[in-house]
Amino acid sequence: MLDWIKIKGQYILPKHLISRFLGWAAAKELGAVTQFFITTFIKAFNINMQEAHFENPSAYKTFNEFFTRPLKEGIRPIVADENQLCHSVDGSVSQFGDITGDRIFQAKGHDFSLTTLLGGKPELAECFKGGKFATIYLAPKDYHRIHMPIDGTLTDTLHVPGELFSVNPLTAQNVPGLFARNERVVTLFDTPIGRVALVLVGATVVASIETVWAGTITPPAGTYVQHWKHEGEDISLAKGEEMGRFKLGSTIVLCFEPNKVEFENMSPEMVTRLGQVMANIVTTGA
Repeated sequence: MLDWIKIKGQYILPKHLISRFLGWAAAKELGAVTQFFITTFIKAFNINMQEAHFENPSAYKTFNEFFTRPLKEGIRPIVADENQLCHSVDGSVSQFGDITGDRIFQAKGHDFSLTTLLGGKPELAECFKGGKFATIYLAPKDYHRIHMPIDGTLTDTLHVPGELFSVNPLTAQNVPGLFARNERVVTLFDTPIGRVALVLVGATVVASIETVWAGTITPPAGTYVQHWKHEGEDISLAKGEEMGRFKLGSTIVLCFEPNKVEFENMSPEMVTRLGQVMANIVTTGA
């Protein structure tokens, strides 16, 4: 009954209003109030501040500064092998596997449209049909910067307005098409293994989604899909380099072309750590 209330309540609550208000508050320097919420959050989610570049909570003037805290240099070594992709985030595996036609598996009884995920653009989705996907959930305790799994040159950025349902496992199991209905930022890269899509999915109380090349993309949310092409801009990022961040919450979905990667020892609910091996590049003629 409690789970039913948690799910149904999300359909009723003004999720955008709540999320934007909390985002506004999280960006404010509120002195002792900010420090209270930071220290309470650390205790509630058992956050390991010894990994943070600034271990002392008092170093963070806003809750957003704390939430997007950088890690100590070298604490997440990036796999050096050019034939291996690294994990983009600290998190846990929600789902992974084959993209079947235009469908991506979400949870038992639920899948969603690849084309819808990528902003309703069939021309962007076509190359990923029959490929692989991985969905990684970032819990509140996790490091919330997103990094590149492989060297890539940015070709497209899209902002897709939508809902702001929670993206936790309970919601993923009960809300149809969750990741293709929530607000999201879609990024596409040309890489040594072809096209790679890295989708940053918003969620309840996610105050902002940012990229390193554009800064804050949302909010404001807007009502139409916005599509920026980056031809001639030469925005190239190396494997392990930061590409974006969440200010509170969320999930990423990665999509790969067919016959390009094989996931390495991946399983649902497996903990991921930035820089560790995610997948091996498929070599032809092996």
